[in-house]
Amino acid sequence: MEKRLLLIGLDREALKTALAASGVPAKSLPMRVNQLWNWIYVHGARDFAAMTNLAKDFRGLLEQNFSLDRPEVVTAQLSEDGTRKWLLKTGAGIEFETVYIPEADRGTLCVSSQVGCTLTCRFCHTGTQKLVRNLNPDEILGQILIAKDTLEDWPSTAPGRKVTNIVMMGMGEPLYNFDHVKSALAIAMDGDAIAMSKRRVTLSTAGVVPMIPRAGNEIGSSLAISLHAVTDEIRDQIVPINKKYPIAELMEACRTYPGASNARRITFEYVMLKGVNDSLADARALVKLVAGIPAKINLIPFNAWPGAPYECSDWSQIEKFAEIVNKAGYASPVRTPRGRDIMAACGQLKSESVKERASARLAAEKLADVQSGQLARMPH
Repeated sequence: MEKRLLLIGLDREALKTALAASGVPAKSLPMRVNQLWNWIYVHGARDFAAMTNLAKDFRGLLEQNFSLDRPEVVTAQLSEDGTRKWLLKTGAGIEFETVYIPEADRGTLCVSSQVGCTLTCRFCHTGTQKLVRNLNPDEILGQILIAKDTLEDWPSTAPGRKVTNIVMMGMGEPLYNFDHVKSALAIAMDGDAIAMSKRRVTLSTAGVVPMIPRAGNEIGSSLAISLHAVTDEIRDQIVPINKKYPIAELMEACRTYPGASNARRITFEYVMLKGVNDSLADARALVKLVAGIPAKINLIPFNAWPGAPYECSDWSQIEKFAEIVNKAGYASPVRTPRGRDIMAACGQLKSESVKERASARLAAEKLADVQSGQLARMPH
């Protein structure tokens, strides 16, 4: 039996083409696309049988040719503070993590864009895991769908939704997977689909400067910058991409970011590393650095992980740092660590099983090759 085509992640035109190829009459295509779009992204349908307003023969055609499969949930963890973390899988060695953080006024879903990462930021656990591959649009959207399934957060247009914000701050660098992230977020922000407001979707980058204007023009989400240092000397060490795109270039890209305004500020993320970037002189330099940019500064207490080379700044030092930034007129909330007990806090994500399973897959492939060779040499 031929593998059924996965519909999740296809844009409307690709969905129309797929339906046409399966024999849906041309005059029915616009209506059928709209019906499927609504069932998949507004109601979160997980199978075609649930699409009760569609004719039985049409549901049969869909079942025969297409699939609505989500990524496989390998593990689902619930923190003592209510944070949830899922380890998801879409193939041998293709595993990635997603985190949901409930708060009084919002529910934020932290979405991954890659399996592993190329950036090797020294304070980030994901950076210790080599890039396996970019995630496809269906894998990015699948994270959102699984979270909404678990939280019973359908239909997506209902009031009181549980996933109110999406942040591309999970595993990987979103701007190194630009096209797939763009495609997935277009569906997430489509008012007739998952219907997330653009101002409630944030793309975070470590500073891929040439792609920042494209993100503003083509994706249009809010922007967050993983800054973490105020000098090139320190940033070169802890965020190595800075050697390619230094701070001055990064700040210029932020100043000219399309759509940035006081109503839509750029968020600068700054992880507090004891004795590295947390002096009061650093705080004053940070204020000067972001001058003229509509900005909010998130101070992030460093979340430790096994073998981490840094310690978190003392709480008293974080408070003094925040006071300087606040007095300069910038909102600088100190992010409360969430999900530390399940390694779900900022900078702690890593799918340990990727390398193990990738190596197991290679071993299995080698064994299969050997067995195949032996079979070929056997007399028939």
